[in-house]
Amino acid sequence: MLDQYVYKNHKRLRMGYTTGSCAAAAAKAAAWMLLGGTLVSEVKLMTPKGIELSLEVLDSKIGPEAASCAIRKDAGDDPDVTDGLKIYASVRKTEEPGVRIDGGEGVGRVTRAGLEQPVGAAAINKVPRQMIREGVEKICRQLGWDGGMAVTISIPGGEELAAKTFNPRLGIVGGISVLGTSGIVEPMSEEALIQTIRVDIRMQLAQGRRYLVLVPGNYGLDYLNAYHPELLKNSVKYSNFLGDAIDAAVEFGARGILLAGHIGKLVKLAGGIMNTHSRNADSRMEILTAHAAVLGADRRTAEALMNCVTTDEALEILDRQGLLPGVMERLVERMEFYVDHRSGHSLERGILVFSQTKGTLGKSKGADRLLEQLGRELG
Repeated sequence: MLDQYVYKNHKRLRMGYTTGSCAAAAAKAAAWMLLGGTLVSEVKLMTPKGIELSLEVLDSKIGPEAASCAIRKDAGDDPDVTDGLKIYASVRKTEEPGVRIDGGEGVGRVTRAGLEQPVGAAAINKVPRQMIREGVEKICRQLGWDGGMAVTISIPGGEELAAKTFNPRLGIVGGISVLGTSGIVEPMSEEALIQTIRVDIRMQLAQGRRYLVLVPGNYGLDYLNAYHPELLKNSVKYSNFLGDAIDAAVEFGARGILLAGHIGKLVKLAGGIMNTHSRNADSRMEILTAHAAVLGADRRTAEALMNCVTTDEALEILDRQGLLPGVMERLVERMEFYVDHRSGHSLERGILVFSQTKGTLGKSKGADRLLEQLGRELG
């Protein structure tokens, strides 16, 4: 167990280690057992983050040409679906020099272009592959083996677990991915989700598309169904990480984005807020009240807006006062401004804002044109 902690939202949370670290440690231990001829009960691994792990080696087996063992995944206090899984590595000697890495049972395989690994490869990401290779090469040098090593990573139960991950959507079939850039799991880390969003965007653009649909969540997906059902299958759900999604769209060469979302999320964009999680920023009522005031709302209306708990409640007040169309027009203009600012004016953009009670609330001038462009791309 890793005795390292982080503090999030005033809570002390224990860190863990990634599937990539488990795979690398298992491969290193298996190589030592194969070349040394003796079992080991513990293996040390230096992670890219600079934290050294001492991990228990499980289910060890040694034969004349191959050895295997497992490391149990420990996600610490992070709600990780892979927590407790055994990550296995099997190694065998080869005459050809070098370390070859592949996936076995429970490790997904890439079927669509645009992911970090090529089509047909095991879904073992770049950093874990490097950790596996370097660890096995180090053991070969220490024990004087000049030949090569074939390493197979397996995760029993991984195929069933993959249904709870983004893998099916990303075109990774047959199991889960072996991941981790730092080797360490930080509880409630945003990094993994942001990387998934980036992968989704890169994969869609790699398939020849130039326009993307970005939605914060399921409400946006339901709303889009009224426009074009195919948009649901080809949208990117960015959760709270709008700024990171825009950055990825620019980085990977998108020509334009259509942003569709509930007023409760997108109103924050009108204030320049690019991470819309409530623990980072709220200001929904402040933004609505400020724009209502510019349009002539009196003090009583302003106070009523500031006392609202939900945006739907605030919309009813604006509607009664005849302010809703004007406020929405101003909000959409500010949303366009901040998208342009974040993208460096490098993207065509369209914005659709809705509520569940009132339907479409606001639409930017470019939204219909982008819908047509997306429709043509999707056939």
